Amino acid sequence: MIRTLSTAATGLEAQQANIERISNDLANVNTDGYKRARTEFQDLLYETKREPGGAMGANSQSPVGVQTGMGVRVGATYKMFEQGPARITNHPYDLMIEGRGFLPLQLPNGEIGYTRNGSFHIDAQGRMQTSNGSLLIPQITIPRDAQTISIGNNGEVKALMPNQGETVIGQIQLITFQNEQGLLSQGESTYKPTLASGAPVQGIPGENGIGAIMQGALEGSNVDVAKSMVDMISTQRAYEMNTKVMGVADQMWGATTGVIK
Repeated sequence: MIRTLSTAATGLEAQQANIERISNDLANVNTDGYKRARTEFQDLLYETKREPGGAMGANSQSPVGVQTGMGVRVGATYKMFEQGPARITNHPYDLMIEGRGFLPLQLPNGEIGYTRNGSFHIDAQGRMQTSNGSLLIPQITIPRDAQTISIGNNGEVKALMPNQGETVIGQIQLITFQNEQGLLSQGESTYKPTLASGAPVQGIPGENGIGAIMQGALEGSNVDVAKSMVDMISTQRAYEMNTKVMGVADQMWGATTGVIK
């Protein structure tokens, strides 16, 4: 009975981790560039009382064995990088990535991060940066007297200058990784590479399988609210079942103790 309680307790812990993941997804349903998470579970070790194929006598073997499971644990939690819906803003410094790729940023602490949230603004020097002060890499500086700014699907940034026509002022680069699910989430819609993600590979938007740039739009969160609600109900039921198992095990233990007395 004690093992039943500990096994059910692992189920409670696993379902708690699952509901925390779901709550974070739902909290970020309107966060631009947010990617939903996925939780994977693994069963724990087994106590083997008899192995399949074990000897049953002089000339016979057991076709099946006897094993007792010890519960479950969270095996992995990682991001799912499916494309999110387009949200048209018509703001000239909003950039959406259609396809694979991340925008490289120099974070306020000097480190390099990568994001799918292309909501940029202009600082006092004309540099493109995010709302938290992270600068786009390579740095794009908008001339003070620029009349309009156009950014092509290939990331080429042009400014319409007085008496000069359109002038190329920069080139936006995108970064790809061999294993995007190996990236480390840092908050504020940024990621950092790890040994699992592989090294960042820089490229031109629209070339060699890299996504294209859409100006005046942002990529919305890819959280499916309906699916998250179904997952939440399923997780709640699983949690309740484990608590009931613990209650039944406690009653059975009590009955056994009463018989022994």
